[in-house]
Amino acid sequence: MEKEASVEAPKSPQETIIKEETITQRKWVKLDQTTYVDPTGQTRIWESVKRTTRREGVSADGVAVIPVLQRTLHYDCVVLVKQFRPPIGAYCLEFPAGLIDSNETPETAALRELEEETGYKGDILECSPALCLDPGLTNCASHIATVTINGDLPVNLKPKQKPEEGEFVEVVTLPKNDLMQRIEELVAEEHLIVDAKLYAYALALRHATDQPFQVPFMKF
Repeated sequence: MEKEASVEAPKSPQETIIKEETITQRKWVKLDQTTYVDPTGQTRIWESVKRTTRREGVSADGVAVIPVLQRTLHYDCVVLVKQFRPPIGAYCLEFPAGLIDSNETPETAALRELEEETGYKGDILECSPALCLDPGLTNCASHIATVTINGDLPVNLKPKQKPEEGEFVEVVTLPKNDLMQRIEELVAEEHLIVDAKLYAYALALRHATDQPFQVPFMKF
């Protein structure tokens, strides 16, 4: 008896990078052109911005810090920074953050950046894997480190910033329990732009304390 031939469904092509070319490059960033194949098999071009500072074999460029200041008889506060950002032409409210230096772990970079930008010394609570920031525009990635700050320690009573040359940072401390409301008030008063990571964190805190959605009983 002749066996029936099995028929397999055609497999759809997988996205594949064909080549990457640098269009132009400066000290800190470069503009790349990527030629790739889309799911239909069509060849396409994508332009992206990439940092020139990423080290070989490292999956993330920098680290952002969620610093929680804890003091006796005080509400927990989130320590933030405000600085002028030339690409958006405005002041931005954001977490302390920076690039990871050579021979530095994300955790070490997080504590260093926290002290440089805010003056506070803290302890690592947890650190995320490398996370993409704007994957439609850039391959830039960052770790997010949660840091606790013991505000009762003498070293943290009067913290002194150690900003790098050309870095002008203002420290903003907001209570964690109504972070979103305080951010919205600052935006209204000072017309700030809020970094997406900070806004998402504040939104998650607010949703965590909201009443759960109530499912109405169905009537028959």
